[in-house]
Amino acid sequence: MIPEKAFAGLLQLDDKWEVVAAEFETQPAERFLLVVRETAKLWPSLRCPETNCAASGVVCHDHAEARTWRHLDAFGKRAEILCALPRARCKDYRKVWTVTAPWEDKGKHFTRDFEAFSPTSMREMPVKRAGEILGEGDTRLWRMLTAHVRDAHASADFSDVVPVGVDAMNRRKGHNYPAVFADREGRRVLFATEGKDHWTFEDFARELGRHNGHPHAITRIAMDMSAAYRKGAAETLRNARVVYDPFHVTALVGGAVDEVRRREAREGDDDAKSSLKGTMHLFRKNRENLTERQAEAMDGLDLKNLATGQAHRVHLERSDIHRTARTGEKARYRLEAWVHWAEAKCERWGELLAPLARAVKTIRGNPEGILAHWDGELSTAFLEGLNSVFSAVKRKARGYRSTDYLVTMLYFVAGKLSMPSYPSHGK
Repeated sequence: MIPEKAFAGLLQLDDKWEVVAAEFETQPAERFLLVVRETAKLWPSLRCPETNCAASGVVCHDHAEARTWRHLDAFGKRAEILCALPRARCKDYRKVWTVTAPWEDKGKHFTRDFEAFSPTSMREMPVKRAGEILGEGDTRLWRMLTAHVRDAHASADFSDVVPVGVDAMNRRKGHNYPAVFADREGRRVLFATEGKDHWTFEDFARELGRHNGHPHAITRIAMDMSAAYRKGAAETLRNARVVYDPFHVTALVGGAVDEVRRREAREGDDDAKSSLKGTMHLFRKNRENLTERQAEAMDGLDLKNLATGQAHRVHLERSDIHRTARTGEKARYRLEAWVHWAEAKCERWGELLAPLARAVKTIRGNPEGILAHWDGELSTAFLEGLNSVFSAVKRKARGYRSTDYLVTMLYFVAGKLSMPSYPSHGK
């Protein structure tokens, strides 16, 4: 019985359970099989689960069908526990229930130690690949990880959350964009939900309430300039000062330039159509990032007589404000001048610059959020820094069938949750 006692110690079993056999099998695959059963000392320790029953007269009713739990490998070989869990019965209430195995955690198919160890692999590689290494199906691993993340996230405390940022995470090109809310000071993901509309802020507010936070406690929020986000922040986070990061202002105007280029290439005169063929990347990069060949192509364009060239010039002037303005006062003066100049140019060029005119109108209507950048307020730099995390999360969640898997992995990787750690010490 020495091996059995040794394995019982490794499993941290008390005197209510015992390892009655420790076998090494070679078929159908090599594994250690540890057969466990309860002892007579289990029954005096049990109480009826009925709230109105304090009886201690619990006896063995029968046993459930035997099943296995995956445990940590032993001597480099797969190890499993085999047990027919006893079913208990209360003498007073006649209630029957299955006794919970002391080694079982949330995954139902794994021991607590295995569940504490396996997430280390899932942090570093796609779940499917982790499953191949661990010798487990990715569906079971996802189910186990989801259960741990769900419970850990439910117990997270948001009572000290004050500045937040929100950004959209690209799940799949042409598909959904989950909105991700992050704690700027705590540098952790708080909440992620599918969609990019004003109601995502309502969902976030409810999530704050579930975690001891309150939407009116949020004093600053960094976000992009979309109408949906502006509406959501105004209606839900009434005490929050909105800050538009330069990245998002750049993206707004840069996107308008791209739309102008496409429109002119489609609707412009023959010279414009010919000139703009194959120029998409020229207008999406800063001048210093162009290759030598691209720089030569840009120099060969008659930008003065192209609506795209005029829009690009407006874009460069706006970018220069963020690059060179040293104070908020100087930035305000230059931004106001830029708006008037850009509006005059859009009016002069008419319909071809309509996309740029819309972007300029958005900036005119939201100057304070843009100028907050110079007050040392808040930016979405942390969220932009999470782009690499988002990419890693998408690789780890490869093969997921819904946004739920992606959100689970996002919380797991960037939520700073209190997850089980290895080694565990039992309950």
